[in-house]
Amino acid sequence: MKNERDELLAVMQKLSHMGLNRGTSGNASVRVDGGFLVTPSGMHVDDMLAADMVPMNFEGEAEGERQPSSEWHFHLDILKHRPEINAVVHTHSTFATTLACLRKGLPPFHYMIALAGGDSIRCAPYALFGTEALSHAAVKALEGRRACLLANHGMIALGGSLRQALDVAVEVESLCEQYLRALQVGEPVLLNSHEMAEVFEQFKDYGRWKKR
Repeated sequence: MKNERDELLAVMQKLSHMGLNRGTSGNASVRVDGGFLVTPSGMHVDDMLAADMVPMNFEGEAEGERQPSSEWHFHLDILKHRPEINAVVHTHSTFATTLACLRKGLPPFHYMIALAGGDSIRCAPYALFGTEALSHAAVKALEGRRACLLANHGMIALGGSLRQALDVAVEVESLCEQYLRALQVGEPVLLNSHEMAEVFEQFKDYGRWKKR
């Protein structure tokens, strides 16, 4: 578990250094034997140590001295119901959060939308942070997807590994920025279902997004 603790801490540090999270915002988790590790509640990333990562089981029970992130509900539910997913990253990144505050998802304005597993990135309805209601909304918005926005809140990105979940989060933030900038000029031209199907076919052999 030590290696997973180190990896989880490294991802949180990268999110902070890249500006996708600031201060105590955001959280992440990774699957381990018998459950998952999740980042602690209310700690600035600069103060976190690998030992601060909180082990939890799929009954919602935490171990250790630290309290788990207030968002542990959706980490648990996503990992429990998505066996192909091993890592969850949650950010309050600027452009994803801006779009989420407009309660807009991302349509297929760019082919890289496909990285999230479908022809759109949905925005989950608003629910209070840290609640089961938010978890249910997130799980639904993530059906068949590896990313979603959370209304008036932020973004969730999933992956077969922490590295992949981080990559998805970075790409989604970039797409949100591009979409918002395009909207300032006019209405983006969307790719149709046939064009998106061609993208999915190409992605089958695109190593960056193969499960790892």
